[in-house]
Amino acid sequence: MELNTLAQDFSIVGSDGNIHKLSDYRGKKVILYFYPKDNTPGCTNQACDFRDNYQQISDYNAIVLGVSRDSLTSHDKFITKLGLPFILLSDENEEVCKLYDVIKEKNMYGKKSLGIERSTFIIDENGILIKELRKVKVKDHISEVLEILKDM
Repeated sequence: MELNTLAQDFSIVGSDGNIHKLSDYRGKKVILYFYPKDNTPGCTNQACDFRDNYQQISDYNAIVLGVSRDSLTSHDKFITKLGLPFILLSDENEEVCKLYDVIKEKNMYGKKSLGIERSTFIIDENGILIKELRKVKVKDHISEVLEILKDM
């Protein structure tokens, strides 16, 4: 995918039990963020940052969609535990992850595996990919996202 082009559309089930397509959100800015795993420290902090700033995100005419390979059951527990006001998408087959090229080789304690590289994509009201943030560090990420939204 290239910046300033139409973002890749998808159709995937969300934590609300509905099928979500990126194109359903035309007219709103979309923060599409990919994260490794529910209920892990970094992913919990990132989700809480989006939760705690959700009103400001909404004020920028934006919504948040989180994507991981976790099941809907896992997402439901994560949402309930943290009180998340946004939809989490279950990409157990990695279809959307592959579309956005976020599956990368990781090396943890000398063991290599494939996993989601924490990434965020900002899409404008017309479905155009405006910003791509890869290898995201949770600390200060929300500030960067809010600054991008403010400048759009």
